[in-house]
Amino acid sequence: MAEETVFGKIVSGEIPVEKLVDTDRVIAFRDIAPQAPVHILVVPKTIAYANVTELAAGDPALLAEMVKVAQELAKEYADGDFRLVFNNGANAGQTVFHVHAHVLAGGL
Repeated sequence: MAEETVFGKIVSGEIPVEKLVDTDRVIAFRDIAPQAPVHILVVPKTIAYANVTELAAGDPALLAEMVKVAQELAKEYADGDFRLVFNNGANAGQTVFHVHAHVLAGGL
């Protein structure tokens, strides 16, 4: 299970963000340190999974929902083309251990 993180605090409402998507299971908001013209984070509301491999094993339907939300965001905020990045582990650049996807688009 994931430990308390900034994303858990965002999900709980403790840290406010402008939500671009807010479903029963997923939220999405802009990254505070964007790496592309469009850089949106897609975050599940559960804290049960620290990384994408845990999520894929534990709730593949939630992973599929995250990908669907990413696609919808790319259609709305870019031309529909996008990179979807999951950093999995500290040595791969993961700094927040609450599974999340980076939707990157525009001028990559």
